[in-house]
Amino acid sequence: MSQFLQVSTATPERQQAVELAKGAVKGRLAAGSQIIGPVGSVFWHLGEFGEGEEWRLLLTTTSERYPELEKFLLENHPWENPEVIAVAIAHGSPEALQWIEASVT
Repeated sequence: MSQFLQVSTATPERQQAVELAKGAVKGRLAAGSQIIGPVGSVFWHLGEFGEGEEWRLLLTTTSERYPELEKFLLENHPWENPEVIAVAIAHGSPEALQWIEASVT
């Protein structure tokens, strides 16, 4: 069975997150996506302290599809150097994990 991942990134505008989600899911790079926001963000960027609002994008995929999903997100993201992070899904219902695998295969 595949290793399952939850991948996250953020965008400055909701519609940008929607477009990334649609492209990833339609391309079968992710089984599904959730868009959360706006969320407050506090960060260091280019040596400067900042804060603002972002739209958090969460996607579910497999470790096999991750490289293509990461490439898609980086190539289509509105930011030049966006944060794209993947964390392993340690546990999930068998039905949910089967759905993820079937959706990205």
